[in-house]
Amino acid sequence: MAQIFRELDVRPILRGGGEPFPAIMEAVKSLGPGEGLRLIATFRPDPLFTVMDRRGFVGEANPLGDGDWEVHFSPRAKEVADVRLSMGAEEAAAWPDPLWQLDLTTLEAPEPMEKVLSRTELMEPGEVLFAVFSREPVFLMPELERRGHQWVGNYDEAGSAYRMLIRIGDLDHS
Repeated sequence: MAQIFRELDVRPILRGGGEPFPAIMEAVKSLGPGEGLRLIATFRPDPLFTVMDRRGFVGEANPLGDGDWEVHFSPRAKEVADVRLSMGAEEAAAWPDPLWQLDLTTLEAPEPMEKVLSRTELMEPGEVLFAVFSREPVFLMPELERRGHQWVGNYDEAGSAYRMLIRIGDLDHS
């Protein structure tokens, strides 16, 4: 799929003695998912590369002649989140939809672990629970496996919450 760019020509602003930065940032805010910005300026806007990098864009500049420049700011490819999984959870994509959802992001340890383990005690083998944590639940993972459950987890795109699917196993976990 070809990259879609919205165009912003700031040469009139610059030639008029104005500051184009607010117009550039407004254009960036208006971009849709996956869209890039084609900026045309009277100089190579080197300081803008750092600003755009912090906003998730990669810049490529090309001279147009007469001192003008064209810069394509493309959204940086998102890194695939590191997915962790328990033994036997390789086919998690085929699991049924979760019957339960728990948002545990506002709780302090050990409450998230206690709530998940409590919920799993009420579930039937094969049922799936979706839980969201404020951090990776490293102590919960081996406990779920010890009880015969499978799990798959990773951080969300922003890296601010850990998401986990837990499938109840057939072992007696009383």
